[in-house]
Amino acid sequence: MTTRTVQPRVGITPNMFGISFALAGLAVCWRYAAMLGLAPALMADVLFIITAAVWLVLVVGYLSQVPRRPGGWRRELADPVLAPFVSLIPIVGMLLAIGLMPHAPAAGRWLFAVFAVASTVLAGWITGQWIVEDLDLDRLHSGYVLPAVAGGLIASIGAALAGWTAVAHAFMGLGVLSWLLIGSVIMARLLFRPRLPAPLTPTLAIEVAPPALVGLAYLAIFHGKIDAIALALGGFTALAVIVQLRLIPVYRRLSFTPAFWSFGFPYAAVATFALHWINYGRPAGYKVWAWVVLLAITAFIAALAAETTAALARRRFLPQLQ
Repeated sequence: MTTRTVQPRVGITPNMFGISFALAGLAVCWRYAAMLGLAPALMADVLFIITAAVWLVLVVGYLSQVPRRPGGWRRELADPVLAPFVSLIPIVGMLLAIGLMPHAPAAGRWLFAVFAVASTVLAGWITGQWIVEDLDLDRLHSGYVLPAVAGGLIASIGAALAGWTAVAHAFMGLGVLSWLLIGSVIMARLLFRPRLPAPLTPTLAIEVAPPALVGLAYLAIFHGKIDAIALALGGFTALAVIVQLRLIPVYRRLSFTPAFWSFGFPYAAVATFALHWINYGRPAGYKVWAWVVLLAITAFIAALAAETTAALARRRFLPQLQ
């Protein structure tokens, strides 16, 4: 009688939507470069198509797997570590709708509205879940800003681009106030509690996203106007970038996992914000500086994609599920 070896199950976890999130951020960066006349618009369109394909594969796989897992959706949305990343499903949907707007304005606006509502409802549900659950402060990580902060600010940007200025202001309030409330708790945890465990350490990169997104939302609402508020947001983003530089030795000690895609979108948002400032200041050789920023973020995300491909080939990327 032969004994059959039981193979461990692998599957899609919510943090893997960081892949499509990063690709969408890169597509937006190229789209803005095209608006400035620095890059071909075709590149942005190709990146949006690739993002849509990756996002759809992840969504179909994830939605088909969750009902078969112990606890189903209730357990998935209550997970203290991974639940915040579920919000990336409608958030990436909003970014894809933004990418569609220049080609099909009406369809893009309707699609954006659907995902913006879904993102807001999910953010409220997850935040309510945090209130009713007994959360462990030491398990808190920077990904907790994704549902309400990133969701609200990206919705603000999309609403401004759709021409819905009042709605953009409302989403700006949702995102900024959530950042002040949730972000302060996260920072207190990072400063005064033990270090994050290695699997969660890459989420520290998310800390650079909120100030850049607030700046991008502000510029979208006020049509690129540079004033004291925009300058202040630029200064805070610069501080957040310097913090990331200090964390490089910490990141270098980590092994590559799906969590490394946490770097993608935040750095892409900073790159897009940097392009705004380069275009505003127009320093000597500003086009060269803009291309340096654009190629640097493209190379970085391409490196993440290459590492992911290699890990998949070695069957070391998809996590084992219980």
